[in-house]
Amino acid sequence: MSRCSRWKPWGRLNVCAHYVNASSRVFRDQLMMGPHNESNPLEPADADVAGERSHASPRERGAPSAGGALLAIEPTKQVEQHFRLLVESVRDYAIFMLDPKGYVSSWNEGAQRIKQYRAEEIIGQHFSRFYPAEDLERGKPAWELTVATAEGRFEDEGWRVRKDGSRFWANVIITALRDPKTGELRGFAKVTRDFTERMKMEQALRQSEERFRLLVEGVQDYAICMLDPDGNVATWNAGARGATGYQAGEIIGQPVSRFYTPEERGSGEPERQLEVAREQGRYEEEGWRVRKDGSRFWANVVITALRNETGELRGFSHLARDITAKRQSEEQRHRLAAALEAVRTREEFLSIAGHELKTPITSLQLHIQSLSGIVAEKGIEALGPAKVQRTLDVVNRQVQRLTKLISSLLDVSRVTGGRLELDPQEVELSGLVREVCARFSREAEQADCSVSVVAPEGVMGRWDPLRIDQVFTNLLSNALKYGAGKPIEVRLERDSRVARVRVKDHGIGISPENKERLFGRFERLVSSRQYGGFGLGLWISRQMVEAHGGTIKVDSTPGEGSTFTVELPLEGPPPAAKAPTPS
Repeated sequence: MSRCSRWKPWGRLNVCAHYVNASSRVFRDQLMMGPHNESNPLEPADADVAGERSHASPRERGAPSAGGALLAIEPTKQVEQHFRLLVESVRDYAIFMLDPKGYVSSWNEGAQRIKQYRAEEIIGQHFSRFYPAEDLERGKPAWELTVATAEGRFEDEGWRVRKDGSRFWANVIITALRDPKTGELRGFAKVTRDFTERMKMEQALRQSEERFRLLVEGVQDYAICMLDPDGNVATWNAGARGATGYQAGEIIGQPVSRFYTPEERGSGEPERQLEVAREQGRYEEEGWRVRKDGSRFWANVVITALRNETGELRGFSHLARDITAKRQSEEQRHRLAAALEAVRTREEFLSIAGHELKTPITSLQLHIQSLSGIVAEKGIEALGPAKVQRTLDVVNRQVQRLTKLISSLLDVSRVTGGRLELDPQEVELSGLVREVCARFSREAEQADCSVSVVAPEGVMGRWDPLRIDQVFTNLLSNALKYGAGKPIEVRLERDSRVARVRVKDHGIGISPENKERLFGRFERLVSSRQYGGFGLGLWISRQMVEAHGGTIKVDSTPGEGSTFTVELPLEGPPPAAKAPTPS
């Protein structure tokens, strides 16, 4: 198919495109003229030269003979103003400039509408961000500039990416801009048109042509028949005989509703489908159809309205295919997907188990190493009863905590199903917060962090102490990890309704667009090699807090640190509370 024939339906757009291209040539010539004024590269520094140029004939000035002629004979300033007005006001075309390395240097209204970036967001960025990942892997953006540089122009149609990640089918023209005297590459003009709707129309046309080819060739796998305007069968092919069991003499002249189930005939579904095809030109569905012997088969059905040159309805083409085997295969695939999901859930469970057991085990290891070091250096007599007792108390608490965690690890799988049951008790929150902070004293020392705690006593509420302990453990662990070398502040407050705990660090911080993603399962915003972990702690914390009817949020500034705020209702969760089903 020639390029002209492809563009026939869009003749009006071709006129606009021709005008844009003609104007672009004039603008390019003006851009490359020298000498240039430093404050305005389009305005000649020598007024006399400009005057002479404005009074020269079109032939002397190399003016185009067609679309750009009027622009060519106007003064340079008017050309610049007209072209800028044209480019900036065009909405159907993304028109912008690139520097020689491919960085965006201008942006028009059409570019903002099509690609969704505002000028301040994209100017200075490389144009490769508009390309999908597969094109970036192949180095397509650089290749396009190479072709445009070598040949002066590059044209392509393909997928491009908007700011929100969605794709659109684009017609792209890249034109190299060179200094007319030196030939030096000054940059590129890039014009992009969203042809997604055109591509969809072409795809629909190709599908229609393919169905017609199958009809003409008389395929065996498709039941193809013609219907008159009233929906009665007018023709019958071999595929239709094989699919339904009817011979031509038995079915021609009968209504197409003969193939529908009794339920659909009673509801008027056959007539409705023909009406949709009549109004919209085409109807497609998948559903049950009935053979001559009364058995059913699952069919893909396409009904197309057939009209003559004057638009008069002459009938319908009715194409059906037995896809019962395909449907059974899809059902089997769904069962397999469910089994794979169960395996994935198990893997997540194992990851969560390892993550949650790490903190108490680390604490136990540190205390055991401390005792071993003292014994190795000074002998067991150096420990003293008091030291031994304190260490045993800490170890006993950690062992008890490990025992509780191990016995409740299955709760993690219940979180994913929204079935986590809590064990609310009367809890003095100040003591729990101080205990968590004390447990991290050695880790804080190793991270060179001072931990200050403001926790007035008497903050009572009904919560599950093990779950709330998990929450504050995760928050303090993250604060030490991402705020190493700087102070950490833990503050407990309460009002008449809620208890509020803030954990503040002064570390690397979080960018605004990542705040919500931070609470996702397995989400990591930094390198795991540098900071470790599975990206589960904050996800688990959110589930635990929301199970209590509370909230958890973060306020953060990159480079200045983060503040995590947990609010818990004093009355605790309702009886038999369950964690919400996570998204």
